[in-house]
Amino acid sequence: MSLPRREILEVQNAIAAYSRFELWRPEIEAELLAAHSILMAGLINPVGVYRQSGVGVMAGKQVVHVAPSAARVLVLMQDLFAWLVSSEIHPLLASSIFHYEFEFIHPFADGNGRIGRLWQTLILTHWNPLFANLPVESLVNEHQLDYYQALQNSTDQTDSAPFIEFMLRMIMGAVLSFAPQVNPQVTPQVKLLLGVMQGEMARTELQRFLDLRDRKSFRERYLLPALTEGLIEMTISDKPNSRLQKYRLTAKGRHWIEEQGES
Repeated sequence: MSLPRREILEVQNAIAAYSRFELWRPEIEAELLAAHSILMAGLINPVGVYRQSGVGVMAGKQVVHVAPSAARVLVLMQDLFAWLVSSEIHPLLASSIFHYEFEFIHPFADGNGRIGRLWQTLILTHWNPLFANLPVESLVNEHQLDYYQALQNSTDQTDSAPFIEFMLRMIMGAVLSFAPQVNPQVTPQVKLLLGVMQGEMARTELQRFLDLRDRKSFRERYLLPALTEGLIEMTISDKPNSRLQKYRLTAKGRHWIEEQGES
């Protein structure tokens, strides 16, 4: 089955862009425009220039974000690059803030997501070359819905913190998957819990799978130890007591399970 021409072109453009990755400097605005020219070549016209009209971000048929007017884009982007050059905060935070602000400005007619993720990778790679092999695009690939929700939460709250927290969780998970693993303290109860984890599960689901009725005992002997060891994580970390709270395996948890299967 052949892929549509657009998908083939997107892959070819991505390969071309990453082949030039080492030459780009994250603080140079002109190089971001050049990256857009390569990533979006043949997909939109014109490429490598900021948009000349208004744009809204859609979720289905609903407008969830109206970007700043086209007349403000150039000044906003210049300000963003000036901030990046002068900022003294840690690159993990600076790259995430830049990424969020870039998406908020939405400077291009199309391709903003790809460029934003590429540029965060570039900022991180100039801090630590490890990130050349750990692109942000890959970090969010398995968590796209969470990625867009984090962007929306930050916009709704006029605070980049929710998006920063999301990106830091993604980066931490990816780094742990590459880093040498320290064997966690896994009690028999936590081992049972990890054994029933499938995707994202609510507390009530987990208790039902484990045939446990005592909520307090489940929390103290199963849930909290697994969270403390970083083997599982909350899906709504900023609201631990949310009625919509669910739990899922972390990269560390998946790694532990894989090790058990090999032993």
